[in-house]
Formats: sequence, structure tokens, C-alpha cells
Amino acid sequence: MATRVVLAALLIAGCAGVTPPESLAGTSWRLVKFQGGDGTVLVPDDKSKYTVAFGGDGRFNVRFDCNRGFGGWKSAGPSQLEFGAMGLTRAACPPESLHDQLVKHWPYVRSYVVKGGHLYLSLMADGGIYQFEPAR
Repeated sequence: MATRVVLAALLIAGCAGVTPPESLAGTSWRLVKFQGGDGTVLVPDDKSKYTVAFGGDGRFNVRFDCNRGFGGWKSAGPSQLEFGAMGLTRAACPPESLHDQLVKHWPYVRSYVVKGGHLYLSLMADGGIYQFEPAR
């Protein structure tokens, strides 16, 4: 429920003058936190270990803790986002890592909003929202 309220507020804000970029192409982000549909909040131990970069060629690159990956992305319309299959290295990350969760959730990202300089990736079926800040 809280996730729906947050997402609704972000979407309303987007319609009220905060316009998402025409494309995420050429942008890079690092993870701030994940808020689950059940209210769970997870924060990475080091933001720089969880990044995503959107290429202008429809490709993306990620770092999920001790692994790196790549694949394709597309946006069929404003605020819509889908990731294709991802190639990923297979190093064993520490038990507290968010790696496994990100790998599991990545195919279920369906929309995005950019608000206050942050990128919010929303999972389908109120599964949760990943908040990213610009990578430095």
C-alpha cells in the first residue's frame, strides 16, 4: 500500500511540471535504496557497488555488488521501461549482498520516474521501487 502511494505521488509530481527525460540514454545511476511493496526497506552497504548505465544504443551495463552484467533495454513510451535478458558474471557475493534480489527483480521493472534528480524504477504488481541517484 505504501509503495502505491509513493509511486502515485511520484507519477503525479511527474505530471505537475517534473518531466522525465525523453530517454534514459546516456545516464548512469547508483542505488540508494529499495522499498518493497510490503514496506521492507533495504539500503546498500556501498552505493558504488550497485550501478546501472543506460547506453544510447539500447544497451545497459550494471554492477550488482561483486558481479557485472549487460543487456538491452527499451522504453515503449513515457515512463515505460523494460530490460531484456542479462549476461552476468557469477562470482559469489557476501551473504548481506543485494545481488540476488536485484538479479531476481530486474526482469520485473516496468516503469520509471525521474524526480528531484533521482531515478525510481518500479516493479510490476506493486513489487517495490528502487531509488537511484546520479553516479559520480
